[in-house]
Amino acid sequence: MTTQQLYIIAYTATSISILTRFIFLYLLYTKKSVNKLSLMFSILNMGSSSMWIYYSVGISDTALTVRSICDLVLFTVSAAYIIRNRLVKLEIST
Repeated sequence: MTTQQLYIIAYTATSISILTRFIFLYLLYTKKSVNKLSLMFSILNMGSSSMWIYYSVGISDTALTVRSICDLVLFTVSAAYIIRNRLVKLEIST
């Protein structure tokens, strides 16, 4: 397999991964999620993405770095949205 083909695979995988994160965000938004498991999932993925960024920068893998940075940003947005929904729900019930 050529280097060009490997780059195509890497960036295709990156695009699919980022698309799935947007689907996750869409589901959180439409369901106004307050789910603790979704929050834990987002927080764990933020930690994982941070480690992948460190690793991918160390090995100079641009595709993996881009994917990891996008994941970190999108999971941070997800976690913030869930926390916001939880606070709004708490405020309404008091």
